[in-house]
Order: sequence, then structure tokens, then C-alpha cells
Amino acid sequence: MVSPFLFFPGERLSLAELTAACLDGDLVALGEGFIPADAVETPWMRAHSLLPLLGSRWAATRVSAAWVHGAIAQEPACHQLQRVSPTRLRIRSGSRAEYHDLRMPSADVELVAGVHVSTPSRTLADLARSAADADEALAREWASRDPGLAAAAKEWLSRHPRYPHARRAAGVLEPIRTR
Repeated sequence: MVSPFLFFPGERLSLAELTAACLDGDLVALGEGFIPADAVETPWMRAHSLLPLLGSRWAATRVSAAWVHGAIAQEPACHQLQRVSPTRLRIRSGSRAEYHDLRMPSADVELVAGVHVSTPSRTLADLARSAADADEALAREWASRDPGLAAAAKEWLSRHPRYPHARRAAGVLEPIRTR
């Protein structure tokens, strides 16, 4: 599907033309594509910009899904992807993405702009379970901004008690108490 606001190299313009438009200030990079400099980034545009990277076999997860859902403004330098395909895949190498071959259950994935993205509750739970300090900080900040989502993520964790670090994640998702 060709979007009037999202340009991919080779669709309507070459990479050289798109890069020149960036140098002129007309376009800015977004995911694997380019958008007009004055366009508003939406979850649809963010998700669709990852289509060349994800295809139909991978889902954006963790910090990449948080970016698609609008929890963070800055696109991650390295995207987190997890397999949604029923068959194991040959993992592509590259510094643009980190691939996880464990299949993500379909209940934890939603389709945004034709791209698989982990649901907000699963995304927040995964960030809270992560050992990375930046992921935990993002989870705490997102949970404090959206208590309803924090409750949904805790409910997800309670339904999946065998996932690694589920107890620690529940502590991260506790609401911040005001004094």
C-alpha cells in the first residue's frame, strides 16, 4: 500500500532522491522510510514505516513497540523484533534490529498499519521484565503516565506467572505514590 505521507526507497522515488529531499529539509527519516518534515508522526505512520524491516513474519516488541504506541518520541537505534510466523526463520544479521526467534502468541500481537506490534500491555510487561536499566526506567515512566495500562500489564503478568522476572516486573509496575 502506498501512503501519500510515507515514502520508501524505490516506490516513487529513489534513495538518492529521498536523501536529497532530506538535505533540502522537505523530508525526515522515519523507520525504514521518509515522511514530510511537517507531518505529524502517528502510530499508524510509525508502524507502517517498519514494514520493510518486519514484513509479515516479525512483530515489533519492547522499545520498538513502545515507540509505535507513542510511549517514547525518539525512534530506537536498534529495533526489537520477535517472530510471529509459525515456522522458524533464518535470522538476518544487521545492526538495525535484534531478532528473537521465540514465537509470540497471537493474543499478544495487534495489527497496526499492516504490521504486527505487541499489544501495549504486553509491551509494558516486557519492558518491566527486562534487565536493562533504560527499559525499566521507560516502564516506570509509562506506567506512571498511564495507570490503566499499568493495571492491564500487571493483569497480563498474573496470567503468565512462569515468564522470567514476572515478580520483579510487578514491582516495577506498582503505581508511584504521591506524598
